[in-house]
Amino acid sequence: MSLLQVHDIHTYYGKIHALKGISVTVDEGKIVTLIGGNGAGKTTTLNTICGITPASQGRVIFNGEDITRLPAHEIVKRGIIQSPEGRKIFSRLTVRENLEMGAFARNDTAKIAQDMEYVFERFPRLKERLAQLGGTLSGGEQQMLAIGRAMMASPRVLLLDEPSMGLAPKLVEEIFNVINYLNRENGTTILLVEQNATKALSIAARGYVLQTGTVSHTGTGEELQHDPAVIEAYLGGH
Repeated sequence: MSLLQVHDIHTYYGKIHALKGISVTVDEGKIVTLIGGNGAGKTTTLNTICGITPASQGRVIFNGEDITRLPAHEIVKRGIIQSPEGRKIFSRLTVRENLEMGAFARNDTAKIAQDMEYVFERFPRLKERLAQLGGTLSGGEQQMLAIGRAMMASPRVLLLDEPSMGLAPKLVEEIFNVINYLNRENGTTILLVEQNATKALSIAARGYVLQTGTVSHTGTGEELQHDPAVIEAYLGGH
């Protein structure tokens, strides 16, 4: 069943036509990935869904409701949560305070405490650094914190923007293991933007290839891994 649908979205930055009729469907309980080069429109698609960069044309439907014109904070309340590109943690707040900020729209105190323990199970290093300022963490730890903060919002759909960017291979593996776990064991629906196309397609039920603001290819993760054009452009040509 489709939980999130993007229909023929057009989005502009001033006079720049960034998205030119993007359509994406995310089924409940699945991982869907957006891949493509720099400037393809991947982050803009996430920001349009979140209401940060509103669409000028088209519709965003979430759980049967048209949310295209809702402000960003109302979209968060409905359960669409983004872990942004570049992590964007609060560098002068502690790890605990960053995680608590993720739950700012919630008032279910007991469940918040339970979710924080769940974050610590997935990212034990965060528990070890609870009182440490976010800005003093390593890049990998900051990425863990950014995902953990998003998890604290109790997402129905988790939007992950370049979670492996700038990380060492071992940490990339760790982050993708967590993404897989959140989906398979916790049932979290995930829309993943990722430069590492090979890793993204290996865990995705469906993928969309974006090119200059349009969808150039779509299919299951497996189909796209074997598509010659996708292999040549995004999977290293082999």
